[in-house]
Amino acid sequence: MHLLNLGILAHVDAGKTSLTERLLHSVGVIDELGSVDAGSTRTDTLALERRRGITIKSAVVSFTVDDVTVNLIDTPGHPDFIAEVERVLGVLDGVVLVVSAVEGVQAQTRVLMRTLQRLRIPTLVFVNKIDRRGARQDGLLRSLTERLTPAIVPMGTVSALGTREARFHPGIGPCDVLADHDDDLLSAWVEERVDAGRLRRALVAQTRQALVHPVYFGSAVTGAGVPELITGIKELLPAAGGDPEGPVSGTVFKVERGPAGEKVAYTRMFSGTLRTRDRVPFGEARTEGLVTAIGVFDGGTEQRRDTVPAGRIAKLWGLTGVRIGDALGEPRKAHGHFFAPPTLETVVVPGPDTDTRSLHLALTQLAEQDPLIDLRHDEVRQETSVSLYGEVQKEVVQATLAEEFGLDVTFRETTPLCVERLVGTGSAVEFNKQGGNPFLATVGLRVEPAPVGSGVEFRLEVELGAMPYAFFRAVEDTVRETLGHGLYGWPVPDCTVTMTHCGYSPRQSHAHQGFNKSMSSTGADFRGVTPLVLDQALRRAGTRVHEPLDRFRVEAPADTLGALLPVLAALRAVPESTGIRGDTCCVEGLIPAARLHELEQRLPGLTRGEGEMESAFGHYAAVTHGPVPYRATPTRKS
Repeated sequence: MHLLNLGILAHVDAGKTSLTERLLHSVGVIDELGSVDAGSTRTDTLALERRRGITIKSAVVSFTVDDVTVNLIDTPGHPDFIAEVERVLGVLDGVVLVVSAVEGVQAQTRVLMRTLQRLRIPTLVFVNKIDRRGARQDGLLRSLTERLTPAIVPMGTVSALGTREARFHPGIGPCDVLADHDDDLLSAWVEERVDAGRLRRALVAQTRQALVHPVYFGSAVTGAGVPELITGIKELLPAAGGDPEGPVSGTVFKVERGPAGEKVAYTRMFSGTLRTRDRVPFGEARTEGLVTAIGVFDGGTEQRRDTVPAGRIAKLWGLTGVRIGDALGEPRKAHGHFFAPPTLETVVVPGPDTDTRSLHLALTQLAEQDPLIDLRHDEVRQETSVSLYGEVQKEVVQATLAEEFGLDVTFRETTPLCVERLVGTGSAVEFNKQGGNPFLATVGLRVEPAPVGSGVEFRLEVELGAMPYAFFRAVEDTVRETLGHGLYGWPVPDCTVTMTHCGYSPRQSHAHQGFNKSMSSTGADFRGVTPLVLDQALRRAGTRVHEPLDRFRVEAPADTLGALLPVLAALRAVPESTGIRGDTCCVEGLIPAARLHELEQRLPGLTRGEGEMESAFGHYAAVTHGPVPYRATPTRKS
């Protein structure tokens, strides 16, 4: 018996959740197929998911095929919920990527495949909806090769394509792709001495190494091709690894609240065995938590167990301070983010009868479940902002607050989430008991630009023993916090901050008396003076606001190009390449993230409903049009 943690990924509406339902039905976990339209599927359990017909949160369900136990994770397909997909990717052994036989390769399909290849996650492709009018086989295989990867291996052919009688007929296609990665196989193929067994062994080995991607055709609605896909899942994808006797190591990929408000951590165990009543360190602070209960997924149900070994996915109770992404036990090598962070922001506006404290608590709980919903509270304006990927996510947050917390809110217009980059180098210092410094602390800082993506680095040009370590820590923590709000209120993500001066007033006390706070430095003094010094250094260095740009690709009828280009220009999009092939034009370029949603809305009208667009985060660029966008902060009023 071996274990496989399997992800189901797709562009929205490709049939991912329907395929999950069909898989569960085919292996006997459920007796009756659920429907996305009817809101009766096994994995879409939220009322909002059932009503909207989309997956918002990842869900885990288990089934067994012969000697293989599969933990299947259904993930969202809408790009607004890409953060939910990101958290799942790090815990998977293999993936089924679903593509519609009608719509073909779509924007999210390409984003997902690029990420899967970068992470080298073994992936099968399932081409769904072969029973639908307009379904394609040969043309779609060409599209997969051109737009996803040339390393595809067709696993059969289709008959009666586009009808309810469509069927999948298994049989490995040409082995030239397999021969590209195996010289012995290439020689045997040239000499026409390749037997089916050897071909199959090469297919298994190369699929498990993520060198090739077998492609199955079928229909989640009729069940065509699903038995063959199940066989592929069982035989071609690798088993979960990990030593149950090794040191405890796991990763939390999802956090939800139980009926009593308690935190429940979904965890993939990579090593060791975790038991109830075990104390396990987690998170950056390595806080110890007591595991009070364990639930594992088995045979389509969740079952309480006393232990969870390496390879398995479990629900853990008792870890009260746990957050998504936390390492349990021995940390594993961090992969960083697979997708770009949110580039949009909106202000939450409470309704007339909405208690602001309750709203803040509810938003905090949502942020626990989705760390990329970054909360920012402006004390001056008494406003709370949230970071978002798009308008659909904003609607979901609004509905969740109403249905789960009973809170009525609206949102201001979505704005881009900019950053500030240093123009030059700047220094400043405040000396203890000099120049009107109200704090008993000396702090000198120098700020310098750092390469994009390098983050914030804090350095010392003073002796570490020059004052208590707690004071150095207070300065560094305050520097990182203060850099969340630059001169224009935006984060300053990439810079080097060097502490050039330090000093403090030693602890003062009198005989038989306590500590004299008015004459002795405390951590509060360093936390108070550091923002003043850093602000001066930033002003002397200067910062420039950069806005997020998304990379876009539009395919549309060639005769609509004349109408499309002026609109792109009006939206400040910059086409980098424009081409026409036959009766289709293709435009690629960059567009401000704040204008992308408008382009998506206008594209159908400009292209008679035939235009297709895909987009992804490109980079940040200096703002050169219009006034510099300003983001109010508690210390810098507009």
